[in-house]
Amino acid sequence: MMKLSAILILTAFLSGCTRPTPTFYVLSAEGNLPSGGGTGIGVGPVTLAKYVDRSNLVIQSGPNKLELAENHLWAGDLDDSVARVIATNLGRRLNTGNVRTYPWQRDSEIEYQVAMDIREFLAGDDGFAHIEATWRIYSLPGSKLVRSKTFIAKEAISSEDYEAVVAAQSRLLGKLSADIAAGIRGR
Repeated sequence: MMKLSAILILTAFLSGCTRPTPTFYVLSAEGNLPSGGGTGIGVGPVTLAKYVDRSNLVIQSGPNKLELAENHLWAGDLDDSVARVIATNLGRRLNTGNVRTYPWQRDSEIEYQVAMDIREFLAGDDGFAHIEATWRIYSLPGSKLVRSKTFIAKEAISSEDYEAVVAAQSRLLGKLSADIAAGIRGR
């Protein structure tokens, strides 16, 4: 009996010392990229503010306070994920399957390049996900600036869990994509 108690105590101690299994999250596009050709669009480079560009989800818990979600991680590089989602969304909105993410092999396949600087992309303590991004559209070849704009938006987080945070951030990227697509159409 003494031996069993020692084993149970040791097991309880060791299980208390183990770290919870991390959960990985991925941003989602509004749907699949259309197949076939169309206007060549290159998305990237995408730069993220350093405080957002990390493996953990970032939550703003006060006006001047950020927290990292300890075991809630992005499934890959966040800048690559943002570029992938924006590229897919733009392809759907502009009806083209000829979309690439940076770096691409040849500029000759691309008519427009979309570069982005994302200064804010996090969940706020106000129940909303927030984004602030500047995007620029260049015509290729020659990298001539066609249009530039700062985009600021927020999206309600439907419940108090990290999956809802990521879903709201995905919807924000949909809104950003709509804004960029309108810029390409209105060049």
